[in-house]
Amino acid sequence: MPDTPKTPHGLDTPHRQDQALAPGPQRPGVANLPQMLTRALVSLSQHSLAAVGLAVTAALLLGLSQPGLRAVVEAHTLGWLQGRQEARTEMHAADSGAEQPEALSRTTATEPSALTGEQAAVAEWIAKRYRIALEPVSRLVLEAWSIGPRAGLEPTLILAVAAVESAFNPFAQGSGGAKGLMQVVAHAHLEKFEPLGGLRAAFDPVSNLRVGALVLRESIAEAGSVEGGLLAYMGAYSTSQQASYPQRVLGEQSQLQQVAQKAQTAQTPQPTPKPQKIAQTKAPEGAQTLAQAPKVAPIH
Repeated sequence: MPDTPKTPHGLDTPHRQDQALAPGPQRPGVANLPQMLTRALVSLSQHSLAAVGLAVTAALLLGLSQPGLRAVVEAHTLGWLQGRQEARTEMHAADSGAEQPEALSRTTATEPSALTGEQAAVAEWIAKRYRIALEPVSRLVLEAWSIGPRAGLEPTLILAVAAVESAFNPFAQGSGGAKGLMQVVAHAHLEKFEPLGGLRAAFDPVSNLRVGALVLRESIAEAGSVEGGLLAYMGAYSTSQQASYPQRVLGEQSQLQQVAQKAQTAQTPQPTPKPQKIAQTKAPEGAQTLAQAPKVAPIH
């Protein structure tokens, strides 16, 4: 048998060194250790949440089964909610100011049943003509009837100006800073808006109506006539379109007056006619009346 050739001494050393340096097979447990830990943590979390949920459910059931404990929990919860509500209210009051402006707290709607007959008729006519809700219009009509006598103005004139200026749009914005129902230049009449809540009150219809009536009264007093006062209120003294402004306002007022007068006439009770006396004719002399006629004996 031939002898196996031997490798010279030292020639197989690098090969053995490579085998020694080559990574050996890893153990399955060591390679999957991170994944195993992750799965364990996830499973533990799920079980912990389930345990917490079971504990909360058990506590709720226990509390509901005991009236005394339930009352204590309800009282504590209610007190906590009330405390948070009071805190929010105080914060809101601190942000918006200690006092609420009158324009923000006043109701701008009135039931038509609170108006008189002529006021209700005017409110209904305006609501139909300008396609707006009856309740807010009723509030404006009531306010116009309240302001008019104090300002020395016809209520229908105040409402006519509001109709021509903004078509009863309380949020109307005109040129030159005119705002609201009566298109009042708010920054020019700041002193009139201050008691009502400041410049923001210009968009409150009742406040705007009040200030507009004051400005209209001053304009008429300075001009010496209603027509001149309307031109001064508009702030115009020339051009045909501006000159027609008084006619437009007075034409609107005339229609409102007709509606009010018609309603007032319908409510006025008509006098009941007195019964006429039937004249009795005097019988001529010598004629016998029925009572004086001789009685005729009955025929048997």
